Amino acid sequence: MSKHEMKMYQSTEDYLEAILMIKQEKGHCRSVDIAKRLDFKKSSVSIAVTKLTNEGYVIKEEDGMLELTQEGQRLANNILERHNFFYTWLRSLGVEEGQAYDDACRMEHAMCDDTFHKIVSYVREKNDGNS
Repeated sequence: MSKHEMKMYQSTEDYLEAILMIKQEKGHCRSVDIAKRLDFKKSSVSIAVTKLTNEGYVIKEEDGMLELTQEGQRLANNILERHNFFYTWLRSLGVEEGQAYDDACRMEHAMCDDTFHKIVSYVREKNDGNS
């Protein structure tokens, strides 16, 4: 995968994660909510939402509400799981809250599923052994 393709995929993941988090917090999500969350221009979010809709990850309702498709939900859950794992792990290592959040955002995109699951297994085994 090229750097450009990775950046595009990371952007897709960031949007899907934002939609999921906003829906969990507010019960609904619109493009304006994503723009505020990610600090992006509304026009950029509109373009991205159209792309996500065309790729089958998002459904835009007539009232402007955004819904994740089954595949969009699966990907969003996956990336949020990664983010939460890395954030919690970094905080347990003593990394400052803001830095842990920023680093978790980068780490959540940086590896394949197999590597992620091996890291999770390793950390859990180490933690279980220290209990």
